[in-house]
Amino acid sequence: MSISVSIVEDDAGIRSTLAKLINSSPGYRCVSDHGSAESALEEIPKLKPNVALMDINLPGLSGVECVRRLKPLLPGTQVIMLTVYQNTEHIFNALAAGATGYLLKQTPPAELLVAIQEVNAGGSPMSSHIARKIVQSFQRTSPATKEMESLSQRESEVLELLAKGFLYKEIAESMKVTYATVHTHIRHIYEKLHVRSRTEAVAKHLNQPRSAREMTAASLTGSAARRG
Repeated sequence: MSISVSIVEDDAGIRSTLAKLINSSPGYRCVSDHGSAESALEEIPKLKPNVALMDINLPGLSGVECVRRLKPLLPGTQVIMLTVYQNTEHIFNALAAGATGYLLKQTPPAELLVAIQEVNAGGSPMSSHIARKIVQSFQRTSPATKEMESLSQRESEVLELLAKGFLYKEIAESMKVTYATVHTHIRHIYEKLHVRSRTEAVAKHLNQPRSAREMTAASLTGSAARRG
């Protein structure tokens, strides 16, 4: 059975080239292509493709936001970001939103087809340059267990939601607090973790031992249940 693919890319030329590549390759078929996140959110859930190729810089909603909204609707669809952006913040935001792979647009056609096959089989394809940036980000992050322990329960909850790709407004709604309160929590998180950005804070959170992250998540789940 062929791998079904949807494309979300605002550049009509690139979109057409990708569709032709996929449709002309045995074992692959392009089931839809979209010039905006809004179009993708309306049509892709009906098609349930195996894989979606997603640009980041889209008119209206960004590709990262599109992924974050699509994944709850299509948990079985694997998303590969296909973009020109190489900075760490974009990479972490995309992965936190639910993307499974991250490739640069200059990826050769043959490698892109292999990546589609790989992600469909359960892998996480990334351009070598992107993979190196992720490794370097973790290597620069010192063990943060003690710093994490200094966070209050509410600050830990905010950080957990940041790691999941939530926007500040959405964190406020989820926690039933004001936007200003979320900003205050985030400022305290940055101070306690000695970081200067969301990406660095999330990297420290992810760099905890797995058992510590699971304990934090379990604690937050119990707290949410009690509040509910």
